[in-house]
Amino acid sequence: MADKKQDVPTIIRKHKSLKKNLVAILLDIQAQHNYLSPESLRVVADALRMPLIDVLGVATFYRAFSLTPRGEHTCLVCMGTACHVRGGPKILEEFERRLEIEPGQTTKDGQVTLETVACLGCCAIGPVVVVDGEYHGHATIRRVGKILEKYYKPSPSDSPAS
Repeated sequence: MADKKQDVPTIIRKHKSLKKNLVAILLDIQAQHNYLSPESLRVVADALRMPLIDVLGVATFYRAFSLTPRGEHTCLVCMGTACHVRGGPKILEEFERRLEIEPGQTTKDGQVTLETVACLGCCAIGPVVVVDGEYHGHATIRRVGKILEKYYKPSPSDSPAS
């Protein structure tokens, strides 16, 4: 854990320790650690001479930030109207079953975080699943396994249901 704390100041210095760069600083910290730890938020607040509540306010306002550890891969299942009527909820259920987690959770091995999104803006190819920025249009329950195979390698003890 000490390594993580040491590199947060480096990230802050990279952004010249300026308050106006708060969002960029938080994005870089999250990119490196997959979440914003309470300790990293305190370091940022101290370095930028800001109240911790203000830093926390920004970190909780934007959906891009997470205060809990996230997986190496992020899987978004669209629940917008077009995706919903084309089977989005059933596709989400299949991801939940195979990964043994619910939206907002991360697999025990830290590989995948499952999330839902209100709309991805690509209704014509719905239902849509996005993993690490890669769009999988016209998703079906049957394609969930193929999508996961590309990103998720469960350990033998955590093997998801087929």
